[in-house]
Amino acid sequence: MENRRLGRTGHLSTVVTFGAIAIGKQEDDQEAADRAVELVLRHGVNHIDIAPGYGVAMERLAPWMPEIRHRVFLGAKTGKRTRDEAWTNIEECMKRLGVDGFDLFQHHSIGTMEELDKITAPGGALEALIELREQGGTKWLGITGHGPDAPTVHLEALRRFDFDTVMFPVSATIFRNADYRRSAEALFAEAMRKDVGVQAIKMLARGGWGGREREHPVWYDPHREQQEIDSALWWQLSQPIHTAPSTGSLALLPKILNAAERFRPLGQSEQREIVDSQRPPYPEPGLGILPAT
Repeated sequence: MENRRLGRTGHLSTVVTFGAIAIGKQEDDQEAADRAVELVLRHGVNHIDIAPGYGVAMERLAPWMPEIRHRVFLGAKTGKRTRDEAWTNIEECMKRLGVDGFDLFQHHSIGTMEELDKITAPGGALEALIELREQGGTKWLGITGHGPDAPTVHLEALRRFDFDTVMFPVSATIFRNADYRRSAEALFAEAMRKDVGVQAIKMLARGGWGGREREHPVWYDPHREQQEIDSALWWQLSQPIHTAPSTGSLALLPKILNAAERFRPLGQSEQREIVDSQRPPYPEPGLGILPAT
């Protein structure tokens, strides 16, 4: 699997990060979680994304930390918005994972200006992350989020603070939305200018569920077939990104890893064709996915 330099962090992350949210629902099944971890390690994945809100993901991953902590780039997050709440949350993350620090610690789910204002205000959660770095608990700081305004919000975040990484949705289906695409391209340019690492989420998002029963444990409707996954992931990896966390569906993980290992960069015409061919079964306003036309 290809590795890319994660901006100024210098870490050569595999193009697919293990999204540990996929093992967060294994409440009584350590063996299923173990199989998933073994799978990603066999494929050479060297970057893990995790958050305290991902069910029991930390408890499922903790037994692996003594063996793999030294060889994976560990990125964690807090969804708290005040300094004190975030600090308590950070300590809980360390305890739950059984680690004394992280490679990257991030603000979780900052998708509106209101949320950005909260974390950057006096007494906001950003103060806790800065303190964590000053105390040696992490080397790098980042911001994550999703929603139709995420790229614009993250661009403003980079103006307010020198974050080392950003994480936001990048998918062919979402890029049918011209406003979102322009905002994302502006964020790509600024990230490149500042040598900020770019992590792209929602790799398989093809639309919303439209009130239907969810066939996969993710809040958007994902691509399922290998050929569709190939197109979606190859399109995403052909954008100026560095790594992409895998989805919350364990069933799709083998297909994602398969596609990543066969990745080939797509030309501009192929990329346009993939975007133009997207026909969301249902829109998903939470991601800026427009109705099919």
